[in-house]
Amino acid sequence: MGIALGFLVLINLWTAFRFWQDKQRAREGRRRIPEADLLGLAILGGTPGAFLARHLFRHKTRKQPFSNYLWLIGAVQIGLIAGWRLA
Repeated sequence: MGIALGFLVLINLWTAFRFWQDKQRAREGRRRIPEADLLGLAILGGTPGAFLARHLFRHKTRKQPFSNYLWLIGAVQIGLIAGWRLA
């Protein structure tokens, strides 16, 4: 369980950092981080970091369909966790 928790902490920190990087790149007019990469980090377990970063950096909060995909990923993960806990 310790390795899994450590992974989740790291993936969420990395996800938040990548959202921050993307925000900085947008401000500077530089090449952006692909949305698929940001969503991929959420799929790997970085969903809480993604939502926190969106709030803290006010980044990709109204972007569609990105926002819908992120909510869908979060809902599926919550369902998987609930199903696993009930099994």
